[in-house]
Amino acid sequence: MTAITDFTVRKPDGTMQSMADYAGRVLLIVNTASQCGFTPQYEGLEALHREYAERGLSVLGFPCNQFGAQEPGDAAEIARFCSLHFDVTFPLFAKIDVNGATADPLFVWLKAQQPGLLGTQAIKWNFTKFLVDRSGHVVARHAPTVKPESLRAQIDALL
Repeated sequence: MTAITDFTVRKPDGTMQSMADYAGRVLLIVNTASQCGFTPQYEGLEALHREYAERGLSVLGFPCNQFGAQEPGDAAEIARFCSLHFDVTFPLFAKIDVNGATADPLFVWLKAQQPGLLGTQAIKWNFTKFLVDRSGHVVARHAPTVKPESLRAQIDALL
């Protein structure tokens, strides 16, 4: 796979969605968890989604249970939690792994395109964020500690 549009991802209902559906959009792709100290970032992600969706931003959430078992629920529980606590309306996909032999191919590619600190490809924790431009190039990788609202200037520049 050489471009983000080459990938397909699993939706919570088990059906597949082509990332080509997001061609021409700026993407903020995040591995998420419902029981993490960073879980309140759902609020900031949703705010970005509401503020920028019409201008071409898509926030895409990928629940992951690899870090401290902080996403133990099934798809329905995750959706219910995100809706009730953070009024999340941006797409949440099926729960995935982001590291190791069972890592989702999209995240393998994202990590290769934008390695972390000192060139590491492993994702260190929940709420790692990848920013992808309209051409499908991964332009930034942000640590879990980076709050979504601090990405406004980068997003504005890409839109």
